[in-house]
Amino acid sequence: MQKLEVKNVSKSFGDKLVLQDVSLALRQGEIVCLLGVSGGGKTTLFNVIAGLLSPDSGQILLNGQEITNQSGHISYMLQKDLLLPYRTIEDNVILPLLLKGINKKEARKQASAYFAEFGLDGTQKKYPSQLSGGMRQRAALLRTYLFSQDVALLDEPFSALDTLTKATMHRWYLDVMEKIQLSTLFITHDIDEAILLSDRIYILSGSPGTIRQEIVIHQPKPRRDDFNLSTEFLEYKRRILSLL
Repeated sequence: MQKLEVKNVSKSFGDKLVLQDVSLALRQGEIVCLLGVSGGGKTTLFNVIAGLLSPDSGQILLNGQEITNQSGHISYMLQKDLLLPYRTIEDNVILPLLLKGINKKEARKQASAYFAEFGLDGTQKKYPSQLSGGMRQRAALLRTYLFSQDVALLDEPFSALDTLTKATMHRWYLDVMEKIQLSTLFITHDIDEAILLSDRIYILSGSPGTIRQEIVIHQPKPRRDDFNLSTEFLEYKRRILSLL
């Protein structure tokens, strides 16, 4: 059974049709990318999946159960880390647990088990301003995971990082996703990033946005260090560029 299914979703704003008959699926433990140009409807689709927007038509299913128009089932991490500057990293991370009604002491206890796994051990009492961009993104991802350990939506999670930090984060991200098996759908405009991280890529393009094609990346993860220099990588890239 699929973890997440988007079935024939269409969405308009006034007279403008933004998404038309979009369908996609996400299986347990997969990292799936939604790739397309700016303004193609990717964030609108995420807002529909998260229950923040109502589709004109179509369904969202989580573990086979319909959750269309229902928020709170799927975690959603935006491009910026949105950590609260006046809270410690520990208290930022536990916010989803507090919102679920768990008391602060128990929430800290539950979160503490994950700090080492997410490479954040020792940051608990620090403030966001004391951490690098990469470390803040790790904290934001842990907060996202604690909201829902089922399915996560990540909207350009690495776009604000410099090239070297991004490469380090990619390796870390694949490692931690392998451990926690969080089913993840993420948005990117970066074709290289999509190929390096994804099990499958959906190309969303056109106006209104539609799924042009699904591309399966057959190389096992994590990809070898020189994969982005290989003939296979360049062939995937050529194919994607022809669809955008």
